[in-house]
Amino acid sequence: MQIGIDVGATKIESVVLEDNGKEQHRSRTDCPKDYNLILSTIKEINIKLENTFKKKLPIGVCHPGIHSPQTGLVKNAPNCFWLEKKPFQQDLRKLLNKEVFCENDGNCFALSEAIDGAAKHYKVVYGIILGSGAGGGLVVDRKIVSGPNGVAGEWGHNQLPYLASKKEQLDTKLYREAEVESFISGLSLAKKFNKQYEKNLKTNEIFDLYRKHDLQAIKFIDNFKINLAMSLSTIINILDPDVFIFGGGVSNEIDFLNEIQTLVSKYVSGKEYEGVFLKPKYGDASGVRGAARLGRESNF
Repeated sequence: MQIGIDVGATKIESVVLEDNGKEQHRSRTDCPKDYNLILSTIKEINIKLENTFKKKLPIGVCHPGIHSPQTGLVKNAPNCFWLEKKPFQQDLRKLLNKEVFCENDGNCFALSEAIDGAAKHYKVVYGIILGSGAGGGLVVDRKIVSGPNGVAGEWGHNQLPYLASKKEQLDTKLYREAEVESFISGLSLAKKFNKQYEKNLKTNEIFDLYRKHDLQAIKFIDNFKINLAMSLSTIINILDPDVFIFGGGVSNEIDFLNEIQTLVSKYVSGKEYEGVFLKPKYGDASGVRGAARLGRESNF
C-alpha cells in the first residue's frame, strides 16, 4: 500500500493504492501558492493517512518540473513558480523523516497508464499532457526514462517546426515564444484566439464554439490540429513510440484524435504512421496513481 501525492498549480490530490492498484482513499485540497505551506500541507496529509490506515506508508509525489540531477533543485516549473529552485524532495524527506520519491507529473501520468491503464499492453509509451502548458513523459517497459538531465519527454519546450512557424508568420527573437507549448497549450490557445478575434474566452469555450460549428473557432482549431500533428511528428521521427496517451484539460476537449493521427502521417518520415493514439483509462487521476507507484520495487 502506497501514498501518492499530486501537486498542481491549483490543487494537491492524494491517493492510497493497494499493491493490486485498487484505490483505498482519494482526496483533494487547494494548493497554497507558498512553498512552506505546500510542505506543511503534504505533511498533514501524510500524518492523516498513516493514522487512518494505522501503518507507515511509502510516499511518492508528482509535480510540475523536474529535480535537476546536478543541483537537486526543481527546474522547469513555470506554472508553479513557487517550487522553482527549491530542494523539494530533500525538504520533504527531512520533514516526513522517511524516503520520499519525487517525479515529474508527466512521467507519473505515463507510468500509471503504462502499468495498468490504457497503455498496459505496449512497450514504449509516451504520455502527452496538454493543459495550461504542454508536457510529456516517456516510459519504456514500465520504467520512467528521464535522462541524465531529467528532461526526457519535455517535447513542449522544443522549437516549433519550421513549417508551422512559417504558417504562423512567427517573427520573434524570444525562444520561449517559438516553443511548441506557446502554440498548443491551453493558455496559449486562449491568448491567440482572443487576440485574433478580439474576444475574451477560455480555452474550453473556444472548443465549445468549435463543436457548435462557429466558423472562427473551426478555422482556429483546424490550425491547432496541424500544429499539434507537426509537433508530434518530431517525437515519432526520434522515438517512434508504440502509443501516445493524451491527458490534461485541452486533451479532454479533443474528440478528434483519429484526425490528428491521420494528419501526423503527412509529416513523419516515410509518410506512414501505424502508432496508436489513446485517451487515458484513469483520466486526470493518472498522475497521482503514478506517483503512488514510484517507490515500488516492481510494477509488474
